[in-house]
Amino acid sequence: MLIDANEWVTVTDERWVQRLISFNVSGQEDAFKTGIRQRDGRCVISGIVNTATRIVRENWTSGDTGRWITDIDDTNGVSKINSLRNGMLLRRDFYNDFDQCLISVNPDFKVVVFDEDMDGLVGRVLDPVCRDPNNVHHVTGELLKWYFRQSNMRGVGEPIFEHDFAGEDMIKMISMERRA
Repeated sequence: MLIDANEWVTVTDERWVQRLISFNVSGQEDAFKTGIRQRDGRCVISGIVNTATRIVRENWTSGDTGRWITDIDDTNGVSKINSLRNGMLLRRDFYNDFDQCLISVNPDFKVVVFDEDMDGLVGRVLDPVCRDPNNVHHVTGELLKWYFRQSNMRGVGEPIFEHDFAGEDMIKMISMERRA
């Protein structure tokens, strides 16, 4: 699959992880959001200020993704999900697109859009403010790579059934999905 002018995605046998609705798992979300806002200060994709904090929460505890978090000690069994290395500040609409795997960041920190690129994001580079290796809380490249692979496996994103649409039987629609 061609991503950018000279970049290709290779097919692997890595398992696609189905998204689940996220719930508060640690009670530390406010500190996480504050820390991300202080570190980034703006959307790390567009540069626009006043954005939503994105935490990659899907299958956190079962996927052993905490092994890439090095700024929180887990000797007491505390989840590393609220590590600042597991978040970045995104504009609200980009947050939603990122959550649906319609936007991702490749291993070279370039933005990839798996849908119509109406905002001219393809090829933009993730702001250095969130990936500065001299900052102990910088975004971990390993998590971005994992999420990029997950985005590729989902193709053009995954339908989100967290909303009820008037006149539609959402339970019936969900149960008819092939993953149900």
